[in-house]
Amino acid sequence: MRGVTRHLADGCAAAGVVGMFWVWPAIGAGSWPAVAGPALAGVTAGAMVLRRRAPFAATLAAGAATVAGTVLGVCQDPMLAAAWCLYPLAIERARRTRVVAGTLAGVFTGLAMVTAIPEGDAAGPGRQVLLAVAALGAAWLLGTAVGGRIASAREAERMRARLEAARDVHDVVGHALGGILARSGVVLSLPDAREEELRDTLSEVETCARRALEDVQGLVRALRAADGGPGPGLDALAEVVEATRAAGVDVDARVDAGEAVGDGAVGAVAFRIAQEALSNVVRHAPGARCTVRIRREGDVLAVRIRDGGAPGTDGRAPVAGSGTGLRGMRERARLVGGTVVWGARTGGGFEVEARLPVRGGS
Repeated sequence: MRGVTRHLADGCAAAGVVGMFWVWPAIGAGSWPAVAGPALAGVTAGAMVLRRRAPFAATLAAGAATVAGTVLGVCQDPMLAAAWCLYPLAIERARRTRVVAGTLAGVFTGLAMVTAIPEGDAAGPGRQVLLAVAALGAAWLLGTAVGGRIASAREAERMRARLEAARDVHDVVGHALGGILARSGVVLSLPDAREEELRDTLSEVETCARRALEDVQGLVRALRAADGGPGPGLDALAEVVEATRAAGVDVDARVDAGEAVGDGAVGAVAFRIAQEALSNVVRHAPGARCTVRIRREGDVLAVRIRDGGAPGTDGRAPVAGSGTGLRGMRERARLVGGTVVWGARTGGGFEVEARLPVRGGS
């Protein structure tokens, strides 16, 4: 629908310019060159209609046809057709241009000189040249300004996508490495570990690493396909909980979020926050008791992860708050309009709480 509207606008503009500056002067003069006039007018109209497909060629064609028509005396267009074609070209070249300031100065100089041209027949050619400069300059300036804003918006979107991908990779790889380190540390702490225990641990490490590799490959495929999907939802949390338990953390997880937020953006954010919080427990409080509570509270999805601190540390939680994972939680929550807070608990341990707004559903 948008493309049809654009083509309609180009067609109307072409009809207006050709009718006003080509056909009307010919009617007033009572004569029109049988071949040159219609041919040049047709080239101009075609260039204006096709300006979006080939802006550079359209601009050259419209400009050349206008100059030729002016020389033959069958056209009075002050380069409005060429300016119409120049606008999309300026948008396309906005990031590569370095002559915006010069064009701006030329436009204002030309507009100032227009008022100094005396009235009469002698002023006609000079006035038309200056009007042409003004039209082309204004089209170029407007196009480069719009193109610059479009380029900035696209760059911001690319940076947002890269940041989102970096957070996903951090969460997946961080959780996997945390589990591997925890399992390896347990075995290394046993001076007389049996071969069966070693094999079981290596099997768990292999499973954890394979799962992380599959997740990363899935992220790469989604990025290449520009999928834009929200990622795993709360249904995938059970696997993370089991992996955390296998790493030596006693996890008590309860999820009552409702089907409306099990998938989609809010569910994906809740999953990533819980995954990162459990990874931090594995890394900083191995062997701790941990509770995960995810429940719907009206129009808010509350996510709470609490641990009692690592055994043998008097329940004290490690110093936290400056890690990339915690900042990633906050950034994810902001994407859906939510908040995340964290800190040491009064009775010992650490707590992460996120509140994510839920729109609609039950």
